[in-house]
Amino acid sequence: MAKFRVGIVGTGYAAKRRAEAFLRDGRAELMAVAGQWQTAREQFASNYDLAAIATWENLIQRDDLDLIVVCTVNRHHGAVVRAALEAGKHVVVEYPLSLDPTEAAELIQLAQAKKRLLHVEHIELLGGLHQTIRQTLPELGAIAYGHYITLAPKAKTLPHWTYHYEDYGFPFVAALSRVNRLLDLFGTVETVTGAAQFLPAELPGYYQNCLCTAQLKFQSGVIAHLTYGKGVLIPKGDRRFSLYGEKGTLEFNGNQGTLSQGDRQTNLDAGSRRGVFLQDTVAVLDHLTTGKPLYIQPEQSLYALQVAAQIQRAALGQT
Repeated sequence: MAKFRVGIVGTGYAAKRRAEAFLRDGRAELMAVAGQWQTAREQFASNYDLAAIATWENLIQRDDLDLIVVCTVNRHHGAVVRAALEAGKHVVVEYPLSLDPTEAAELIQLAQAKKRLLHVEHIELLGGLHQTIRQTLPELGAIAYGHYITLAPKAKTLPHWTYHYEDYGFPFVAALSRVNRLLDLFGTVETVTGAAQFLPAELPGYYQNCLCTAQLKFQSGVIAHLTYGKGVLIPKGDRRFSLYGEKGTLEFNGNQGTLSQGDRQTNLDAGSRRGVFLQDTVAVLDHLTTGKPLYIQPEQSLYALQVAAQIQRAALGQT
């Protein structure tokens, strides 16, 4: 069986994990990488024995590629995915599919029309934390309330695209896994509220700190709060996930959790996230070679994006 020939757009962390995953699987052949910065793309190409291409436009037009993997700045996702699909390539893209839900919906329709795979990665669903939460849910009974906190104290040295208003996008859109995790657990959202605070940087277009919150009320009756922040005003990291049900509570601090039911407490270990990029990549290749269903469909990611956009409008006072 011929190997799938892969081109990667981007040279950062996700691109490296993708390259390593494809090399480990063996059903794909890495061909080329495109990146904005010459030094980074040439180093990446050297590390994985690829051709270094200056622009993603030139990479996509190559005839020797079957699959494009998009790991670049969020603002460019939609344009790169559209061009790749129009060129007849399969596409894997790190979330979000686009910063614009309308464009994201158009891209899903385009993939269907072109009969090409469009896979939006959501590795949070594959990790031990999410799997442990799902397995424990029945023991909590009816869920009343949940709270999901992610705070990161380290700010990047500016300029860095993850602190750029337009390149990164609104935090709950850019960090879409936070919203999608709750949707995967609790289903359809009924109402959304949100708030956001940014500390601008001296460098135009950038911020030093962000803090965003949201409240989601689900049709099932569950109410969940989301908190996401990063930057110079956050003195200590915090990653907690809590659920309160009629039969008990589930609380995770990092990957260590406790299930409390009356006087009984059970310690839970969700393990690490190591290997999730490989799991996602194997799932993509399984689908392309045997038709095995993927663990997520792009429509689910689109719905998460639509909810995140609602949070954005509420937080910024947009109609």
